[in-house]
Amino acid sequence: MAKDTKDSYLVGLIGSGIGPSLSPALHEREAVRQGLRYLYRLIDIDTLGVPPEAVGDLVRSARDLGFDGLNITHPCKQLVIEHLDELAPQAEALGAVNTVVFEGGRAIGHNTDVTGFAASFARGLPDVPLERVVQLGAGGAGAAVAHAMLTLGAERVTVVDALGERAGELAEALNRHFGAGRAAAAAPDRLARVVGAADGIVHATPTGMAAHPGLPLPAELLHPRLWVAEVVYRPLETELLRTARAVGCAALDGGGMAVFQAADAFRLFTGREPDSGRMLAHIADLAGVVESSAG
Repeated sequence: MAKDTKDSYLVGLIGSGIGPSLSPALHEREAVRQGLRYLYRLIDIDTLGVPPEAVGDLVRSARDLGFDGLNITHPCKQLVIEHLDELAPQAEALGAVNTVVFEGGRAIGHNTDVTGFAASFARGLPDVPLERVVQLGAGGAGAAVAHAMLTLGAERVTVVDALGERAGELAEALNRHFGAGRAAAAAPDRLARVVGAADGIVHATPTGMAAHPGLPLPAELLHPRLWVAEVVYRPLETELLRTARAVGCAALDGGGMAVFQAADAFRLFTGREPDSGRMLAHIADLAGVVESSAG
């Protein structure tokens, strides 16, 4: 049965500490507006007491139980790849998967984080300078947003990660894909220097999430000439965004990325076109705040 002839869907999210996730309500509200029966389940590895490496068993179980698809989040976006039957080109280029679609018994990996972040950034910070961008974080989300920034026209992205080898590997992959000199890696002890010369900062680590409160960099490194783009969306206003706005930075919350990547995943799961504007209103309502973009 073709996806767009069905009216009932079972999907889920695999990750760590995902209890506060807005994804279930975001997907289910859009489904209700489209007249679909749509059940979105959380599969939290912390609650289950299993390690991230169990993601393969969880994907197989979901397929066997009749799920239509899964979203995958921290810390499983890279670990899940070896357990899939096929990768879409975007996911293969990134080495990270955030959406798995089950088709004919096969598990196919996609990545909607790149398009989701790019759409949010273009909407929320449309006119900011992009000559020198510093990105904090080189994990699954980091790979996606770095690809998005270079696709959007950033001249150079400098990746900083606590795991220096991971930052170096991402920078090398970006240079292979986009051309030599477009990306570099910097050690955390060089953070003050690279931020001081940057136009903007993209934050792509879990710091600031409900389970990982705090700032990902010293507050004194922020200055009004910087823009700051956040990937974390729970909460929508992280400590980084509050601090950045207080010193006069243009700032973008993670809600737009969450919505646009969810809209792309909804389309993959159902074959139906979501209303992203309606979903933006939903996430603002679900988070209990007025939706924010730049400034």
